[in-house]
Amino acid sequence: MTKELLVADGVVVSLNYTLRLDSDEVVDSSGDQDPLMFLQGVGQIIPGLERELLGMAVGDEKSVSVAPADAYGELNPEAFESVSRDLFPADMELAEGVELHLQDPDGGIAAAIVAEIHPDSVLLDFNHPLAGETLNFDVKVADLRPATEEEIAHGHAHDPRGHGH
Repeated sequence: MTKELLVADGVVVSLNYTLRLDSDEVVDSSGDQDPLMFLQGVGQIIPGLERELLGMAVGDEKSVSVAPADAYGELNPEAFESVSRDLFPADMELAEGVELHLQDPDGGIAAAIVAEIHPDSVLLDFNHPLAGETLNFDVKVADLRPATEEEIAHGHAHDPRGHGH
C-alpha cells in the first residue's frame, strides 16, 4: 500500500477555500472556480495559512484563523501619503475607498486606496487592503501531488492546463 501523500514542503496543493474577515464579510473564495494550486513551503501563500496546512490529506477540511502578523501585516501608519490634488486629472472621479494604481519613480506600480479627500490634497493608503485584518479561512484539500524538479527550481507550481507562467 502506498503511503498517503500529506501536505508538506515540496508538495503541490490544490485547495478549495473561503476567506472571511472578522466582520464575516467574504473577501475571496475558490467557489465555482478551480481550486487554488500552489507549491507548499516556498511562501506562495501567507505564512500563517501555509503552516496550518502541514500534514493535511486530500479531503481534509479545516477552519484556520490567521492573525495579521502571519498574513499581510499590521496597518502601517507610515504607509499613508498626502499628495496634491493637482496630481490627478481634473475629470478623474476620486472617492474614498477607490483603489488606484500609481507608477512610482522606479517605474514600478504601487496600489493605493484613497483614504481621505481634501480640497487641495488626497490622502493615499499604501497598506495592503488586508493589512491589520485577521483572516478566517475555511479550507479543504482537493488534491495533492509531489512537485516536479522544475517546479521546485522555479519556486512555484505549474498548472498542467497551462494557465501558470
